[in-house]
Amino acid sequence: MDVIVPFATRNPKTRLSDVLDRRERNAFARAMLADVLEAIDAAGGTPHVLATRPLDRDLDIDRGSFPPIDAETIVDDRDLTTAVNATLAASFEESTAFGPPLAVVMSDLPLATPTSLRTLLETKGEVVLAPGRAGGTNAIVVRHPSFRVDYHGASIRDHRRAARSIDADLVEIDSRQLASDVDDPDDLVEVLVHGDGRSRDWLVDAGFELAVDDGSVEVVRNDG
Repeated sequence: MDVIVPFATRNPKTRLSDVLDRRERNAFARAMLADVLEAIDAAGGTPHVLATRPLDRDLDIDRGSFPPIDAETIVDDRDLTTAVNATLAASFEESTAFGPPLAVVMSDLPLATPTSLRTLLETKGEVVLAPGRAGGTNAIVVRHPSFRVDYHGASIRDHRRAARSIDADLVEIDSRQLASDVDDPDDLVEVLVHGDGRSRDWLVDAGFELAVDDGSVEVVRNDG
């Protein structure tokens, strides 16, 4: 199955600005992207990066090397919803390079595993949703030609309504690995506790570690 992975190349993950500068956010975002692409490939999917700019731009990465991205890249600088919907619409046209069913998996899911992604891709349904922890939608499989996405706000509710409005067969999967997206500094705890890929390695190399205080777990950074 073809899998679209949206990726913002310029100034990504601004909500991590308190703990990472712009260059570090760029590097960490690309490490997460590499983890997601590798997991998709191992799950039997064919990943395509939907990037706002070519991936060879903005490679001013200071900390560590970055593995090459072998997946096909589609450049579309429009907002996330518009770009994904254009790709969905095109996938149901016979002239496009890839066709339905089509999956959309976010690039900031460093805990995604081949097993969790294989479950997503193999689950039957005209619309298959994998919710995020905070009301977002971290992954979708679309088999219905009329379904369109809307990533604003609590998008999982909007996607449920959108699927029901076209009488699509709707299925949701419950996956901790696919629900764990990284937006805020607190999310880094999950990566250090449960991650085992490039994203965790990048954080460790950057000096991040776990600290336990009165039973609560947080991430601290040792720049020394």
